[in-house]
Amino acid sequence: MSLPDDEVEGQVHGWRLLAVLHARIESRLERALQQGHDLSVSEYGVLELLDRQDAHHLRMTQLGTAMAMSQSATTRLVTRLEDRGLLARYLCPTDRRGIYSEVTEAGSALLERARPTHNEVLHAELAEAAANPEMAHLVAAIGASEPAPAR
Repeated sequence: MSLPDDEVEGQVHGWRLLAVLHARIESRLERALQQGHDLSVSEYGVLELLDRQDAHHLRMTQLGTAMAMSQSATTRLVTRLEDRGLLARYLCPTDRRGIYSEVTEAGSALLERARPTHNEVLHAELAEAAANPEMAHLVAAIGASEPAPAR
């Protein structure tokens, strides 16, 4: 089943706007997190995701899936954070094939210092985008989304 040309063009336009909004926000977050906390957006994302979990850990495969990263990219990122003492890896006690990544105390402390920077930049970028009539509906959809539940 094919879509009418107008609908396809609307989807393409919407996708481009979303890509522009994402790229702009990610770029500004990257700069602020690097300058203020020596963290990349991906590193912050991993720390924040793990911190939201009940036991502050996930299997490496779950972490990669949640971060939309390949297994090798996840391993490289976790290794960088582990080398800095921000994460620790350990074998699953019930399945020796499973490896968990867990936020350390140092990782939690850095995350708490970086979170206000992240949130301020995100808020400012979304407010700027909301003032753009073409992007206002994207910002409204982001604001209306439910937070991901802690596991």
